[in-house]
Amino acid sequence: MHNWWHLALYHLELGEIDEVLQLYDGPIRGGRSTEVLNLIDASAMLWRLHLRGIDVGARCESLADDWWPLATAGSYAFNDVHADGLVGARRFDAVDAVIEAQRGAMAGQGDNVAFTREVGHPLTLALREFGEGRYVDCVRRIRDVREIAHRFGGSNAQRSVLDLTLLEAALRGERTALARALCAERLGARPHSR
Repeated sequence: MHNWWHLALYHLELGEIDEVLQLYDGPIRGGRSTEVLNLIDASAMLWRLHLRGIDVGARCESLADDWWPLATAGSYAFNDVHADGLVGARRFDAVDAVIEAQRGAMAGQGDNVAFTREVGHPLTLALREFGEGRYVDCVRRIRDVREIAHRFGGSNAQRSVLDLTLLEAALRGERTALARALCAERLGARPHSR
């Protein structure tokens, strides 16, 4: 399924939203898999569409229904952040449960403690702030962890959603100079990006 996600990402970069939604409704999410890796791909795609202001209908609610039983595991920071599907569905009580599970995870031992403390927890808080319209707070949190986000895993393509969220939060939070700088940075790295 992950290869379909990359194809959808390609179409999204070209602004071909109908193709993205067809891939989402077909091979990405059509079978409603509840495997975490599949939920991550679905969440990441819906969040990118959400950032662009695309109406995704009831897709967020459906995804949130499937995330909810798994969202409070607190066992892997990268997965926790992808509960952004809960933010898209405006299920802030469920997001709060993820945040509480992260607090429990940070009290434990192992690699995930550092990944959660340094990257996962701040990013989950940032996504919640974005969902609440607290864009300046979201900008601050993402900027604080942007340079170390690679520590908690995922590919560059997967983590690019952090830059997209930061850019959109800067725009919505009227941080115009930052938004321009982020656009210039993105266009420098991806000259054909929309």
